[in-house]
Amino acid sequence: MAPKDDNECRQMLHTAYAYNGPAAVRYPRGAGVGVEIQQELTAIELGKAEIVAEIKTGCEEQITILAFGSRVMVAIEAAEQFAQKHDVGVRVVNMRFVKPLDEKIIRDLAEHTHLFVTVEEHAVMGGAGSAVNEFMAQEQIVKPIINLGLPDLFLQQASHGQMLQDCGLDAKGILNSIERAWLKLNQVV
Repeated sequence: MAPKDDNECRQMLHTAYAYNGPAAVRYPRGAGVGVEIQQELTAIELGKAEIVAEIKTGCEEQITILAFGSRVMVAIEAAEQFAQKHDVGVRVVNMRFVKPLDEKIIRDLAEHTHLFVTVEEHAVMGGAGSAVNEFMAQEQIVKPIINLGLPDLFLQQASHGQMLQDCGLDAKGILNSIERAWLKLNQVV
């Protein structure tokens, strides 16, 4: 499980505790984002993602961002900026679970998605984006997809925020990656 914020982390820890089997919660580094904490502990349905933002839903062309953990909020920010600049709808999904992956939501959204983007604070190689790629290949869902995450190399020591920025995992970096992919996808040859 990968929580998007402080409250979801708390609910996921409860879910992991209540689950009768092995469970892992990726505990975020640093301070939380400061959302209101729900006092009631409720288990999250295993393997169930949630759509957290739909911007310009009436557009024919759609981008779906599958965001994992701490990258959900910055993915929403990037999606809003992209939608302001382009006549394209953008949907952001808080995937919540790397395993089990919410295959149903990917399958359901694929029909109306022109570009998938996965965003995670983890290595791209062998990460959540790779799991999405493998599922889409298995299901023969043929859609352009870009995977944003940590590169497969040692990173220079820096603050957490600086490292995310250096890897293009802040809102500006995510926006730039989506714009490059969108332009490339829509080039007239």
